Amino acid sequence: MTSVFGLAFFNLRKNIKSGIIKLMIAHIYGKIAEKFAGSVIVDVAGVGYEVIVPAGEFDRAVLGEEIKFYTYHHIREQSQELFGFSSLAAKKLFELLITVQGVGPKAGIAIMSLGESEEVRNAIACEDSKFIQKAAGVGKKSAERVVLDLKDKVGLATKFSQTSQVSVSSMDEALEALIALGYNLADASQMLEGISPEFSTEERITQALRSNF
Repeated sequence: MTSVFGLAFFNLRKNIKSGIIKLMIAHIYGKIAEKFAGSVIVDVAGVGYEVIVPAGEFDRAVLGEEIKFYTYHHIREQSQELFGFSSLAAKKLFELLITVQGVGPKAGIAIMSLGESEEVRNAIACEDSKFIQKAAGVGKKSAERVVLDLKDKVGLATKFSQTSQVSVSSMDEALEALIALGYNLADASQMLEGISPEFSTEERITQALRSNF
């Protein structure tokens, strides 16, 4: 005789398979088991999840080390894919990119692979379509559309240089914290505008929150 629990589980699995219920994976935490062709396999309690990541994330991933990826779960009729990012700010920027007509997840990852997420965000804010066009598979018209659609959604432009990696890292941490509090990417970026990167991440967040009241 089929138990109530067994019947409920059968119906749940049936609904997921039919698309009535979609389970979204928001983040993955586990050990890097494999790396290949722009993807990493994250072992979570014996289950391996393939996560497609930007070039920078791929290069930094070390076999055997624990890692957390904020994931975008892309569901299509015939397949499902996970796209992963080490910061929530990077994930939010990726989600903005794929709202642009003609920019799918693969093109979005290519754009995110151009540099650190703050560098990509800043290029869009500065209307630098030539920078975006450097991404594999992204043509001139698509790059210009990215800038046109997102320049007012990614926040204000900030100074960026290859020699100021500490500032970029701090900006990412502060952005991530503000986004986790519910602010969108543009608002979080604007709140941090004018706050010295020399301050600690905690102090920058505190000042940003004070300026918002």
